Amino acid sequence: MDDVLTTGSATAIFGRAAVRRHLRAGTWQRPFRGVIVTHNGPLTRDQLERAILAACPAGSALAGPTAAHRLGFQGFAPERVHVVLPAGAKQPDIDAVFHWSTMLDSRDVLLNREPRMTTLERSIVDAASWSVSKARARVLVLAAFQQRLTSVRRMRDALSRRGPCRHRAVVIESILDAHGGIQSLPERDFDEIRVLAGFPKPERQAPVRGPGGRYFLDVWVPQLNLAIEVHGTQHAAIGQWTSDLHRANEVVIDGRRTLAFSSFAIRHERAVVIDQLRRAAGLTSTDVVPPKPIYGPGEYKISPADGPKVEGSVPTGAGPRRGGHTLVR
Repeated sequence: MDDVLTTGSATAIFGRAAVRRHLRAGTWQRPFRGVIVTHNGPLTRDQLERAILAACPAGSALAGPTAAHRLGFQGFAPERVHVVLPAGAKQPDIDAVFHWSTMLDSRDVLLNREPRMTTLERSIVDAASWSVSKARARVLVLAAFQQRLTSVRRMRDALSRRGPCRHRAVVIESILDAHGGIQSLPERDFDEIRVLAGFPKPERQAPVRGPGGRYFLDVWVPQLNLAIEVHGTQHAAIGQWTSDLHRANEVVIDGRRTLAFSSFAIRHERAVVIDQLRRAAGLTSTDVVPPKPIYGPGEYKISPADGPKVEGSVPTGAGPRRGGHTLVR
């Protein structure tokens, strides 16, 4: 497109005298230093993004939510333009969000596309790591899979080059959860919650026969007549969504009670999950005393002071390191 040019390109195409004449006459405009727009009207969003990029140092690229939106990612259009600059480059004095990176080669940047921008997978990983919350980071990653824009292999490949970043653990979880269900959860995640809730040991992937054949329950607690479903991502495919709904209906028709949680809730909203599990089991706050962690040599156990007997469990470990670096590897 030749409506947004660097001053050098405009001079090479039209000549220095013509560029100066259009600027003096007001038929062209200079929105930023070193950038010429060959009309005098308001800039479209596309023109604004290209003008901001043209004002940045060589090697820069549109990035994060800005690049993802250009590449077909729907529902998360950013208000401000995000640009990634080569490490050590000086940012221009313009209204945009700037980041820095040492990884801006052909594996992470679409070199044959104008304007220059990061790949979809790198853009999603960056947008997630720049998010203000873990929940927002998770939504961005799962939405990319829901919209069928990427694959687990490509996302993991992009993340492997990203280096340490904010919300990295949640991004990894969400990539795995794109395959759905409790299979993507470490067994200890649900087991620790079960112990804290005072639940007996359940059956996992319990087979059940229905009119349409055999299917499996993520978690089945026969003592409580309770099935628990854990969803990794919501409705990633219409066919799978329909199948899951049919299966849920069969569970209820068969006389079983059912609870459903997201894998994000299992990992990060445990208080809510434990509360609902306890109430589903008919327990009150006085029925189960919150277990106290007991640390021993090389092991971790959960032991309730009173209440039902429960098995030992393993903690899930610390969450993702908070904060982040301006420089992206």
